[in-house]
Amino acid sequence: MKKRLSLCGMVVLLCLSSGCGKSDNSGSQSGSSGSAPNSASNQAPGTGSDSSSTAPGGSQGQAGAPGSGPAAGGVPVPPPEPPKPIVIPAGTAIPVILSTTLNSRTNNAGDDFEGSLASPVMVDGQEAIPKGASARGTVVTTKAQGKFKGEAILTVKLKSISVRGKSYPIATQSYTESEKGKGKRTAVVTGGGAAIGALIGGLAGGGKGAAIGAGVGGGGGLAASGATGGKNVTLAAESRVTFRLADSLTLDPQ
Repeated sequence: MKKRLSLCGMVVLLCLSSGCGKSDNSGSQSGSSGSAPNSASNQAPGTGSDSSSTAPGGSQGQAGAPGSGPAAGGVPVPPPEPPKPIVIPAGTAIPVILSTTLNSRTNNAGDDFEGSLASPVMVDGQEAIPKGASARGTVVTTKAQGKFKGEAILTVKLKSISVRGKSYPIATQSYTESEKGKGKRTAVVTGGGAAIGALIGGLAGGGKGAAIGAGVGGGGGLAASGATGGKNVTLAAESRVTFRLADSLTLDPQ
């Protein structure tokens, strides 16, 4: 009986020991299998977070490009207005230094002469025509002394001026000088041939040219008068003659 009991006890112990071994193995297997999902789950979020962090970065990079676009391609700035032509109004003085000597006896109507601007012409504080600009003119009328009871007359006007290499046709009032036989000399600026004709008519009618010249000058045309001993009207080279524009002059913008 004792032997049987001891055998039974040994069997029971063996059974118990074999059962514990199985439970330990299953527990270790379950533990390893449990760690695998944890590592997988840990790895998946990591990779997911990397990809997600990269995706926003990429989207930010793409958004950055459009962000720079509006600055570069915003509302375009309008170009500056082109410079406007320069308009010199009628009546503006054009002072000219003659390069040619003119004489009422030796010159004829239609003769040309040259000169240069004595001082700059200004428009609204801006230099429109610089000093020294070349000018060309023509003789309108000449009357030598003796043809009208000793009276002489010389009328000239400008016809073109060169500004910064370009020639512009211009219309000026006529500049007239007359001289009586006794040495009385009068210079007037007239608006056209009618006034010149009146002056010549006065000379032919009895030596009233000086009075007519003074009357025209009183209306805004008298330039100079004085006594001289010359018998004919002479405008010497280097003389200064001031013309006035009859019409406005438009110049190209600077």
